Amino acid sequence: MKKQYLLTPGPTPIPRDVMQAMARPIIHHRTPEYKNFTRAINADLKKLFKTEKNVLTFASSGTGAMEASVVNTLSVNDTAIVVMGGKFGERFAEICRAYGVKVVAIDVEWGHSPAPSAVEKALKENPGAKAVFMQLCETSTATVYDVKSIAHMIKKTSAIMVVDAISGLGSDEFNMDEWGVDIAIGGSQKAFMIPPGLSFCAVSNKAWGAIKKSALPKYYYDFNKYECLMEKSDSPWTPAITLAVGLQKALSIIMAEGVCEFTARHAKDAEFVRKSAGSLKLELFSKSPSNAVTAIKVPDGIDGEKLISGLKLKGVTFAGGQGDLKGKIFRIAHMGGITRHDLEDALRILKETLEEVTLS
Repeated sequence: MKKQYLLTPGPTPIPRDVMQAMARPIIHHRTPEYKNFTRAINADLKKLFKTEKNVLTFASSGTGAMEASVVNTLSVNDTAIVVMGGKFGERFAEICRAYGVKVVAIDVEWGHSPAPSAVEKALKENPGAKAVFMQLCETSTATVYDVKSIAHMIKKTSAIMVVDAISGLGSDEFNMDEWGVDIAIGGSQKAFMIPPGLSFCAVSNKAWGAIKKSALPKYYYDFNKYECLMEKSDSPWTPAITLAVGLQKALSIIMAEGVCEFTARHAKDAEFVRKSAGSLKLELFSKSPSNAVTAIKVPDGIDGEKLISGLKLKGVTFAGGQGDLKGKIFRIAHMGGITRHDLEDALRILKETLEEVTLS
């Protein structure tokens, strides 16, 4: 059987040990055995998020946690500042508007990182803004943002800082407590090395203050319901049991490697991909490239969608561009269970395919 290389920024490959853990007979969630899983998961998630606060876990894609961060902290007619530098920045704005929250957009050229001064300016012009929403890694452009500098500036204000770290967590440097991030969001299908279906929110004391004032409707995603059961290692609703078992195993693999070492490996693999792209005379799209995923411009004269489909026929799956970037870039993930050997093979096949597409 021909090897398949899944190198998309979610879902990512699942290690064999994790798949075997999820293949075990299912257990009931209101039992000591399952509560031991959730206790271990929360302890390890804290280490990955680099926070002393509990990490709330939801049975949803990452978008569910993004929505939860809005409905738990804001009210109708509140003002939120949203960094808009790609599809996922746009998604935060869409969620806010769906709940009657006024959006002040900071439009960032796709592929660029927002300047801290632009966020500072928006806060000064909108002193009543309750929150700033942004990404750690804008997945659609493979761009890492300077969360540390922006967080340092925001924590001097009354606004909370919400960071979608779904694709960047574990790959790009992130330190929730030290930097002063108020809500950090994660998702299971990225560096966490398990299938889609779990999302996470770590919540600061400052954010809990905003939660007390929030009047937006929420039920399933009510932070208070989850937090009050954390001491019992319990969940208000039926959890995604099999995914949680897989998560516990995946986290144990990350902890055995070491969180800092895990992130450093991503940085090395990202640099390898970027240098390899350069050797193929390919141009990076992002001016601030992430260590989770690399976006590469499709060379002139080549059909980007044809290139992606040609690679897939050879067993290599890259992600294409989104929105206005469709057909103009392709994205190579190097996160989680993706190995250096996977990247070497995929880049070799990319070189062959580029030559074939150019000749045709």
